[in-house]
Amino acid sequence: MNSEKQVHSHVHDQEQAHSHVHTHEQTQAVLNRMSRAIGHMEAVKRMVEDNRDCSEVLIQIAAVRSAINNIGKLILEDHISHCIVDAVEHGDSQALEDLKNAIEQFVK
Repeated sequence: MNSEKQVHSHVHDQEQAHSHVHTHEQTQAVLNRMSRAIGHMEAVKRMVEDNRDCSEVLIQIAAVRSAINNIGKLILEDHISHCIVDAVEHGDSQALEDLKNAIEQFVK
């Protein structure tokens, strides 16, 4: 797996900015899954263009939705394991609030 160090700067509503360095272990897995999901979406587009059966199209869309949800889970896992751990260690309560808001948006 690709475990490159990445620097993330966060700017919050209160105009606070901070940076932290950590390793994202899932980056390559996320990118690989995104490429596959994009390929599936292109296939769904072709199915619509070819007037394929609506039931088949809906099943493929459900598969794409599931793939995207799994990508989100990987990103969330990485974020909690690294960014949130770092935020807790440095007393950054805003990062926890940001995580809560992101989860609310993700599960809608």
